[in-house]
Amino acid sequence: MKKIALILSFLICVACNNHHHDKTTNHETEHDHEHQKDASNKHGSANTHMHQSSVQDLIERFESPERDAYQHPQKVLNYLGDIQDQTIMDIGAGSGYFSLKLAAQGAHVIAADVDDEFLKYIQNRIEKDHLQHIETRKIPYDSPNLKDEEVDKVLIVNTYHHIENRIDYFAKVKRGTKPNGELVIIDFYKVELPVGPSVDHKIAMDDVINELKKAGYTSLEVNADLLPYQYIIKAK
Repeated sequence: MKKIALILSFLICVACNNHHHDKTTNHETEHDHEHQKDASNKHGSANTHMHQSSVQDLIERFESPERDAYQHPQKVLNYLGDIQDQTIMDIGAGSGYFSLKLAAQGAHVIAADVDDEFLKYIQNRIEKDHLQHIETRKIPYDSPNLKDEEVDKVLIVNTYHHIENRIDYFAKVKRGTKPNGELVIIDFYKVELPVGPSVDHKIAMDDVINELKKAGYTSLEVNADLLPYQYIIKAK
């Protein structure tokens, strides 16, 4: 009888533990789902917020002297090093603020954006000024539309928080970059600043780093000194 009682007691304990494990697992799954849903909602909110302004207003803002004052484009170009004859995709090209500067430095540039009006604006500038070594490419929010090992470098400025399914997205970016190529992300610190989006639309630098690691990047270099309001992450 004692043996039977011990066996029953053991079986009850196992059942209780399994029930507790199932509850914990379900709670973790629900927590992960809610976190992903929250991130998706924030992403959608950021894109909705941006498109409350007209494309013309955004172009004027992107090309303004006020942006030059904090963006320091020449410092960024110097940071990128010798890009002569490199193929560079500028994701979230917008008005072509960096795309045209990269092409002027001798790079072959793919100015990529999700918005047809931005791409049309860049194409008009290419044709009007007879620019060479630059093309436009329409991309969705969740894919860079890169062929395998197509580019030497990918540049993403002030655009990270607009991208959907970022871990999968940047795994695709990595596949589209040549073996010795690199990804360069420039974005605003997640604090109140006199420029850039509101804090709730920004992604913290540590979160960006963690997502890039999950996407397969193993070498990450951070520069927090070059620009006054933005960090730079170089990833391979």
